[in-house]
Amino acid sequence: MSEFLRDYLTVVWFAAIALLLAGLLLGIAALLRPHKPSVEKNTAYESGVNPVGDGWSQSQVRYYIFALLFVVFDVEAVFMFPWATQLERYAGFGLVEMGVFVFVLLLGLVYAWRKGVLRWV
Repeated sequence: MSEFLRDYLTVVWFAAIALLLAGLLLGIAALLRPHKPSVEKNTAYESGVNPVGDGWSQSQVRYYIFALLFVVFDVEAVFMFPWATQLERYAGFGLVEMGVFVFVLLLGLVYAWRKGVLRWV
């Protein structure tokens, strides 16, 4: 067996031991924990207010997409900060690359706007 494959075999052994140990500990915890279900324990808790009606409610996917778009554009703004601090070092090439980057972001924003995702209803 080559040295390269032997290194990967070590990683596989460690992963197998970690999975075995995690499964063993979870199994022991499941056996030792107290299990006394009751109606009050299974009732949904809402900040001290007694629950009214069913706990299941369906929400629209639009809110999740809106939140996901916020996260995407927020993370992309973080990528602009290092570029702005080193603007002199990157010169014209960096300016063109950031222009392409911002253009792709604007294309995504226009696409989301035309699809009506940004309309908060």
